[in-house]
Amino acid sequence: MSKTVLVVDDSSSLRALVKMALVRAGYSVIEGADGREGLAQLDKAGKVHLIVSDVNMPNMDGITFVQQIKQHPKHKFIPVIMLTTEDETAKMQQAKAAGARAWLIKPFNPPELLDAVSRLAAA
Repeated sequence: MSKTVLVVDDSSSLRALVKMALVRAGYSVIEGADGREGLAQLDKAGKVHLIVSDVNMPNMDGITFVQQIKQHPKHKFIPVIMLTTEDETAKMQQAKAAGARAWLIKPFNPPELLDAVSRLAAA
């Protein structure tokens, strides 16, 4: 059985690139265009093993999204990787405080992403 990754980003082209890398590596992928869609996908999905989320999105940003999932008993242990253009230390600290486990900068390097995904999805 393949592990399922939820990719949450307002850029459909970025979601497609991340999905392509993950599917090639054997993961199943579900998608959301912002934090609200991400929450909705979590509620209707079966087991999600890991989340890859952007920070800057409309409707619900990535840090608020992480805060929301970490408050939900069913989802609070899902590891989260932030994949973003943000490189501010304050934002990184906010995400970590919210519960994010890793921070990758766009444009992303697929092997680096896959390494982080495989380490965290196995936990």
